[in-house]
Amino acid sequence: MKRKLMVFVLVCLLVLLNLSVVMASHGDNEKGDHKAAIVLASFGTTVPSAVKAITNIQDKVKAAFPGVPVKLTFTSNIIRSIWKKRQAEPGKWLDQGIPKEVLYVKNIIAVIGDLREDGYDDIIVQPTHIFFMEQSHDLSSYVSAIQSIRTMKKKWMPFHKVVMGRPALGMPGDRYDYHADMKKALKTLSEDVELARKNKAMLVYMGHGNEHWSVGIYGESAKMMRELYPDVVTYVGCVEGFPGIEEIARYLNHFDRGKIVLKPFMIVAGDHATNDMASDEPDSWKSILTKQGFEVMPVLEGLGSNDRFAEIFVDHIRDAAKDNGIKLK
Repeated sequence: MKRKLMVFVLVCLLVLLNLSVVMASHGDNEKGDHKAAIVLASFGTTVPSAVKAITNIQDKVKAAFPGVPVKLTFTSNIIRSIWKKRQAEPGKWLDQGIPKEVLYVKNIIAVIGDLREDGYDDIIVQPTHIFFMEQSHDLSSYVSAIQSIRTMKKKWMPFHKVVMGRPALGMPGDRYDYHADMKKALKTLSEDVELARKNKAMLVYMGHGNEHWSVGIYGESAKMMRELYPDVVTYVGCVEGFPGIEEIARYLNHFDRGKIVLKPFMIVAGDHATNDMASDEPDSWKSILTKQGFEVMPVLEGLGSNDRFAEIFVDHIRDAAKDNGIKLK
């Protein structure tokens, strides 16, 4: 009788032990104890000196959310492919101060997959794009697809929540008024205005744009800049789409020739800023405006290097976390 009782007790202990192991392996989700991480999704750059604008944003986010992983991804397939080729000579790039995470940059799927392998199931993807255009649209498709994964049993769901924050100047929709986001962002450009004011110059920004459709956000930004800083003539054009350099040059014909502060309306001062904006090539913005009679002062600094502008992404991450019930511990 005692022997049967001992066997029964032993079996019960084994069952309880096995149950505890199962519960431990799935306990986080069942208790709602989810681990959060942040992915900063940048268009990217191939220009080493421009990387600092991206890492400056990452540093600001890390400081705001200590203890939360903050990973990088580049949304441009072309830029990632160039860094992949550069991996053949790692020392050449690492010696220039290029972070390993940039040299070996991964796509959004791989970055989120790595985080899941490390146990993170609440992911906030924060684009560092200027506005909700092609890159942000495609990024949101990836985020939605990953969030839509459904397993037969809820306990096997790979993710709890995968969400996306809004770009710097906001995005269409009624949750957040993009005009308010735009105004907040443009107020961080007061030092650019002061530089133009000090030199008695006009202020011209080069944005990226999109060749597939006209992006009215640039015209709206220029209009709001003139409202915020009425004493400085400001225009915002783009490399692709409308308004381009032809339109900007035509607008400037109405003013007396003088000085122009020329800056990228982009996160980084990368290839477009270096070549299309500030080079001595005859078709660069600098050359075209110089030929038109202006004294052009190019400033090769992306918006991501502006600490106040970089903090915008911190605020947008906080909004995404609050809106989706994600705890950033």
